[in-house]
Amino acid sequence: MADENNKSTGDEQVSFEADPKLEATASNAGPAAINFEAADDLAEPKRSSTQQLKEEASKLGTQAADRAREFAGQGKERATSALDEVAKMFEGAALDVDSRLGEEYGRYARSAAQGISSFADSLRSKQVDDLITDATDLVKKSPVIAVGAAAAIGFVLARLIKSGVDAASDPGERQPADTTEN
Repeated sequence: MADENNKSTGDEQVSFEADPKLEATASNAGPAAINFEAADDLAEPKRSSTQQLKEEASKLGTQAADRAREFAGQGKERATSALDEVAKMFEGAALDVDSRLGEEYGRYARSAAQGISSFADSLRSKQVDDLITDATDLVKKSPVIAVGAAAAIGFVLARLIKSGVDAASDPGERQPADTTEN
């Protein structure tokens, strides 16, 4: 019998080298039942479904954080644009106050416009992560002010929503009075 790794077929020899990662196991069923399986120490570790879920949750969390930063960036752009418009309104009001009441009163409106404009510029120059850090620091330093501000903002938002709902429902409720005479 020839070497196990060499098969002889007439005059030519064919070399057969088995992959060292594979182990042959034979059962009593004969040569057709030889199974080649990777050795346990060389097999890739199977990931558990828990690990896969954790990885997917981590990916989703990262995507959500990126999306929140994107929305925050858009909100920052809108806020700075609105602040610029308010500053322009204050500057226009300062000119009106100058002409009606005098320059010393218009100076207050101008200083308010400059303050709003500088706040908009500082807001524009900061990254969203910096703004989040600043807000976190403010809440840590003075939680009472943060809770009060949150309550005030919530109250204003609730009133705006309520007035919008009331305004939307009023036209539907108002029916023209029946003017037919009996």
